[in-house]
Amino acid sequence: MYLNFRTYCNMKLCCIILAFNIDSKIQKGGHRMLIHETTKIKMNYPLMSFILTWSGLVILMSMFVTVPLTSVFMHDLHISETDAAWIGSIYSFCFAIGCLIYGPLSDKYGRKIFLMASTLVLAAVTFITGFVHDFELLLAMRALQGFASAAFAPVSLVYASDMFPPHKRLTVTGYIISGFLMAGIIAQVFGIMISTRFGWSAIFIIMGIVYFITALLVIFYLPKDSATDKENSILSKYIQMKDIFKNLKLCISFYIMFTVYFSLIGMYTFLGDYLHPYGFTEKDVLPIRALAIISMLTSVFAGKISSKFGVQRSLRSALALASFSLLFMGLATSANLIILGSLLFVAGIAYVVPINVSLVVKNSGLARGSAVLFNAFMLFLGASIGPILATSLAQGGNYLLAFGVLSGFLLIGLIASFFLKD
Repeated sequence: MYLNFRTYCNMKLCCIILAFNIDSKIQKGGHRMLIHETTKIKMNYPLMSFILTWSGLVILMSMFVTVPLTSVFMHDLHISETDAAWIGSIYSFCFAIGCLIYGPLSDKYGRKIFLMASTLVLAAVTFITGFVHDFELLLAMRALQGFASAAFAPVSLVYASDMFPPHKRLTVTGYIISGFLMAGIIAQVFGIMISTRFGWSAIFIIMGIVYFITALLVIFYLPKDSATDKENSILSKYIQMKDIFKNLKLCISFYIMFTVYFSLIGMYTFLGDYLHPYGFTEKDVLPIRALAIISMLTSVFAGKISSKFGVQRSLRSALALASFSLLFMGLATSANLIILGSLLFVAGIAYVVPINVSLVVKNSGLARGSAVLFNAFMLFLGASIGPILATSLAQGGNYLLAFGVLSGFLLIGLIASFFLKD
C-alpha cells in the first residue's frame, strides 16, 4: 500500500511541474518585445488557454492512472507489489530526468516543436502499451511515456508565458496548473472505471486515442513560437545551467518548490493511517482526497490575488497558511477538523506553485528555460524524499512529530521568502 500511494504522491502535483516565462526577447536598453507582437500573429487566447489546460490535464493523467491498479498488475502479470509499484515509479523517474533535458533544448529550438513531438510520441507509445502484457516490456513503455510527457508539462507553461501578454500570464498559468493538479484525482477514477469494465489494457488504448486528438489540437491551433536563444550551442546551454545556482533568489525559490511538495506528499502518505482511529478506511479517504480539487482551484485566482496584494505578500501568506495548517492537523482532535486542515493546506500549496514559478522566471533572465525545469526537477526530488521521511517520522503513531517537521520545512521556506525582495 505504501509503495502504491508513494507512486501516486511522486506524480501528484505534479504536480507537477510548473513553468512560467516572462519575456521572449530582450533588446538592447532593456526594452522587451513579446513573440506574438514580433510575428504579428493574431492570438485566440481563450482557445489557446483551453488547449494548454486540456493537454496538461490528459497528459499528466498518465502519471496517476496506474496508482489504483497495483493489485490488478500483481494478479495479471504475476509480479510482486514492489514490481507493480515500479510501473508508476519508473514513469516519474524518467519524467524528472526529462525535465532537466528539455529546458535548454526548448530555448534553442523553440517550444511548440516539443509540444507537438511530445503529444505525438506519447500517443503512439501509450496506444502500443495497451497491447503489452510482459512486465519488462511494460516498464520500458512506461519509461518512454515519462520521457515523452516531460517534454510537454513544464515546456507548455514556458510556451504560455512566451505567447501571452503580461497581464494574462499568471492567470493562464493558474488554469494549466489546476489541470495538472486535478489530473491526479481524475486519472484514478478513470483508471478504476475502465479497468473494472474493460481491463487495464483498455486504459492505454483509450488514452492513446485521446493523445492523438490532443496532438492534432496542438499542431493546428497553437501558434508557432520563436526560439529564444539560437546563437549558443546546446552544450553551452547545459554548461550555463551552473550559473543559476549563483543566484540567491533562484536558490530560495528552488528550496520553496522542494519543501512545498515535500510536505504535501509527506502529509498524504500517512493521512489514511492518521484518520484510521476515527473509523476511516482507505476507501473512505479517497473522497477526502477528491475534495482537494476544490482547494487546488486556488491556483486559478493567483493572478488576480497577487495583483491586488502583491506577489511577495501573497507568497508569504500562502506559505504561512500551508505551514500552520499542518500544525493544525497534528493538533486536531476530530476527523472534521483534520479534513478542514488538509483542505486549507492544499489551498496554500496550490497558490504557492504559480507564484513561485513566476518568481523563478522573473529572476532567471535568459536562463529561464533551464531555471524553470530545474525547478520542476526539485519538485520531483521533494516528491521522492517526502514519503520516506514522513513514514519514518510517523512510525509508532507519532503523527504530531511528523506534522511538526513537515510544517517546519515550510516555515523555513516562509522565512527565506523575505530575501526575495526586489
